[in-house]
Amino acid sequence: MLRAIGYFLASEEHGPRELVQQARLAEEAGFEALWISDHFHPWLDVQGHSPFVWSVIGAIGEAVSLPIATAVTCPMIRVHPAIVAQAAATSAALARGGFTLGVGTGEALNEHVTGERWPSAAERREMLEESIEVMRRLWTGRQVTHRGRHYTVDTARLYTLPERPPQVYVSAFGKKSAELAGRVGDGLVTMGPSRETIEVFRRSGGAGKPIQGGLKVCWGPDAEEARRYAAAQWPNDALPGEAAQLLPLPRHFEQLTGELITPDRLGAQMPCGPDPDTYLHAIGEYVDAGVEEIYVGQIGHDTRGFFDFFAHEVLPELKRRRQPAAAVPGQAGR
Repeated sequence: MLRAIGYFLASEEHGPRELVQQARLAEEAGFEALWISDHFHPWLDVQGHSPFVWSVIGAIGEAVSLPIATAVTCPMIRVHPAIVAQAAATSAALARGGFTLGVGTGEALNEHVTGERWPSAAERREMLEESIEVMRRLWTGRQVTHRGRHYTVDTARLYTLPERPPQVYVSAFGKKSAELAGRVGDGLVTMGPSRETIEVFRRSGGAGKPIQGGLKVCWGPDAEEARRYAAAQWPNDALPGEAAQLLPLPRHFEQLTGELITPDRLGAQMPCGPDPDTYLHAIGEYVDAGVEEIYVGQIGHDTRGFFDFFAHEVLPELKRRRQPAAAVPGQAGR
């Protein structure tokens, strides 16, 4: 069942003031929650932005009353989990609609910048599990000393805490990460309607836990032009396999996607254009797979046109189809 329809704020494509404005427009249009990406670099240079997510979350938390979640933060290499714990606790104390920490094993694109080596996927899963343990211990408000395989914390204590600790939703793209998400996460984050990933998550301890999914779209009055724009601005969305986790620089994504990702190929998997049924069908695929909270992100500069379109053509139908809404699961302050 669809419990919430949210908006996905793209830090890779917009500056901080624009992201705050989009959060306001999303709330006015009838979206019920917010995702925001956490990047050091954009995927491609053409996207053009990458503001520090924690500063932006602070501004959004003051500007709107919607719940906010990161989609997703890597609390492992670029930023020590003790510092992420402090940032998340402050965000949860500030955000009037509540805050959820979405986490994942990250991409070399963002994490290589400190000069640390890029670990294997198996090691990154180990690091993520340990980092979640560290953060949850710090959110108790007690003094923490931790000497683990990957992290050391020396007599640290967080003094500014929310009424309730942030929930941690874990991103998963395959069986092993879905097993980890089910075992240690409070919820699941997925970027596609994968029944297999969701089933593994549920079997591994995730039964009854919330499932969030992200959907990139490109609204515009002309479907063909929207596909061309999306293929030029966001071709990384159609990259197969593990390339997105391994490439270290935006220009590498441009080199790989330049000829591989065509407008037709991207349009076959991404809703584009002015037809509301295209968006309702795509969202329906997520619901059918078991995703309960869906976050839609507009690619492109005409966000006002997108919000007007969704407010009048899509959101009313989605809300009509679902059962009476309950509070968004996992969100404090709702």
